[in-house]
Amino acid sequence: MDKKLYGLMAEFDSTTGVVKAAQQVRDAGFTKTDAFSPFPIHEMDEALGIKRSILSFLIFAGGITGALTGLALVYWTHSIEYPIMVAGRPHFSLPAFIPPIYELTILLASFTAVFGMLLLNGLPQPYHPVFNVPRFNLASREKFFLLIEAADDKFDYEETKKFMESLNPQEVHDVDE
Repeated sequence: MDKKLYGLMAEFDSTTGVVKAAQQVRDAGFTKTDAFSPFPIHEMDEALGIKRSILSFLIFAGGITGALTGLALVYWTHSIEYPIMVAGRPHFSLPAFIPPIYELTILLASFTAVFGMLLLNGLPQPYHPVFNVPRFNLASREKFFLLIEAADDKFDYEETKKFMESLNPQEVHDVDE
């Protein structure tokens, strides 16, 4: 039975090696790539050409929605539905309503952050094809891996394998789906 190829993955010993390889992969024109390491490598986003996430804009929109919802809620409650005159104060007094507006702002912004992060990261994802590579368990301890997916427009198995081997990795692995 033929296995479907998900991509090629190169194994490296150092952060400098994997970052230099990632830059060469980006410069070669590959776009469907990923890197795996036991700790964050801050240069990796730039090396792979990963753009800034839209998550911060979504969180801002969630916060604004929460603030407007809170403002509309207290205005509707105290000015339209239940207008009670207390000590000659106006029905809508903004300083008194800051706490519920603030709480709804924080609530919707935090929900947007959590669910937006989960959706944008494609989580939960209990299975990924890279788990089929026997040495990939070292990615959480001491090794660094660079993946080029077969779905990339520029991917050709033979040429990509030669290119990956030219990056001086320890080993190049086939990643089966």
